[in-house]
Amino acid sequence: MKNIVYAAALMLAFTSCQEQAKIGFVDNGTVINDYQEKKDIEAKFQTKEEAFRKKADSVGQEFQLEVQETQLSAQKASQAKAQELMAGLQKKQQLLQQKMQMEQQELQENFQTEIDSVISKVKKHVKEYGKSNGYTYILGTSDAAATVMYGAEDKDLTKEILEGLNKEYKK
Repeated sequence: MKNIVYAAALMLAFTSCQEQAKIGFVDNGTVINDYQEKKDIEAKFQTKEEAFRKKADSVGQEFQLEVQETQLSAQKASQAKAQELMAGLQKKQQLLQQKMQMEQQELQENFQTEIDSVISKVKKHVKEYGKSNGYTYILGTSDAAATVMYGAEDKDLTKEILEGLNKEYKK
C-alpha cells in the first residue's frame, strides 16, 4: 500500500513538472515607436521646439542689433565709457544664453517625462496582457538589445500589444 502511495506521489510530481510555461516576446522598438500616443507627444514637442527656435532666433537678431548700436556708441564715447558699454553687453549676452539654455533644458525634461510615462503605460499594458492571457513570461527585444535572438512568429506578441495600446489610447 505504501508503494502505491509513493508511486502516485512520484507520478504527480513528474506530471506537475511537465507543465509548459507560456512564453511570448515583444519587439520593444516597434511597440514604442508605433504607439500613437508617443507619436502625438513627439509631434507636440516638435511644434514646441520649432517655436523655441524661432524665439531664440528672434532674440538673437535683436541682440545683434543692440551689439551694432552699442559698438557705434562705443566708438564715439571715451575709452572708459566704451569698456563699460561692452561689459554690459557681455553680461546681457551671458544672461540671454543662460535663459535660452534653461528654457531648452525645461523643454527636454518635459519631453522626457512624457516619454517615460508612455514607457510605463506600455510596460503596464504588457503585464496586464500577459496576466489575462496566461503567459508565464513575455520577453522584450529590440535592435539595440537583442535579448530574444530567435522567436517563432506565433510567439511574437508585438502586433497584439500595439493594437491594444492604440485602442486604449483612442478611448
